[in-house]
Amino acid sequence: MINDLKDLRNFAMRADDKWTETGLPRVSMVRAEACSNQVYQPMIHLVLQGSKSLSVGDQILNVEPASYFVVPVDVPAIGQVRPEKPGLPYLALSLTLDPAVIGALLAELDEKPAIKAAPTFQVSGVTPELLDAWGRLVRLAERPKEVALLAPMIEREILFRVLQGPQGDLLRQIGRADSRLAQLRTAIDWIRAHYDEAFRVEPLAAMTGMSVAAFYRHFRDMTAMTPIQYQKRLRLLQARQLLLFEPRDAAAIAYSVGYESASQFSREYARMYGMPPVRDVARFKTPVPERPRRTAPSTPALLDASA
Repeated sequence: MINDLKDLRNFAMRADDKWTETGLPRVSMVRAEACSNQVYQPMIHLVLQGSKSLSVGDQILNVEPASYFVVPVDVPAIGQVRPEKPGLPYLALSLTLDPAVIGALLAELDEKPAIKAAPTFQVSGVTPELLDAWGRLVRLAERPKEVALLAPMIEREILFRVLQGPQGDLLRQIGRADSRLAQLRTAIDWIRAHYDEAFRVEPLAAMTGMSVAAFYRHFRDMTAMTPIQYQKRLRLLQARQLLLFEPRDAAAIAYSVGYESASQFSREYARMYGMPPVRDVARFKTPVPERPRRTAPSTPALLDASA
């Protein structure tokens, strides 16, 4: 298990300071030193080195090396990574989840028991068998001719190992077309596509075939947020990106992501990130050094005519 973890860490050290493609289907890697605020897609997230605190709605996940968690739906999350020590950054791998692949595996396993209720977001220790499968998968990156044949087989093994573990029921909900999660996915996709628009919950509930009360309950169960809280986090994540990379002021960006009040935006931004927009973004922008001022050349002294 130790050798597998070491090999995976060496592999992930090739990543950029963002999610980086590996050349393997649906497998990404990251090497990070600071925060990780983003919309997490459905994935299995395996931590290899360092640790992370992840805020999803009103839940906080604390993830250590050789552990993993399952993200069942697209969720806006605020993360803080902690490198193990200088020179040893946070390293992680992810496998993006395809409901069709999980569904086909469930059909092959011919599982009949009803899905049990389980916490949506939880952290589990990786087993030697699961870590071994991850190791064999990433080693395929060095043998690209084998990827098409072997990667799907090893992906199924990883999914199988997770199905046998404490987060298996969550994975089952992702793979079953008749699950509450599958119904909610339609509404979540709509909110993501229209995050800058006001909405009413009743049409979203109707979109999923649920009553308003059931929709609220299941939405919160799967995202740890209400629909309005979910939309607010999407807006604030997008606003931060725009503040970092576009030359517009905070008020203009607030309106562009759907806020009707710049002061409300500033309050909610500070509540989420710990300080108002301008102060927060200033921490990440390197000031342009001032050019040295050009001074007029000194006038040479006139020679003494008596010399």
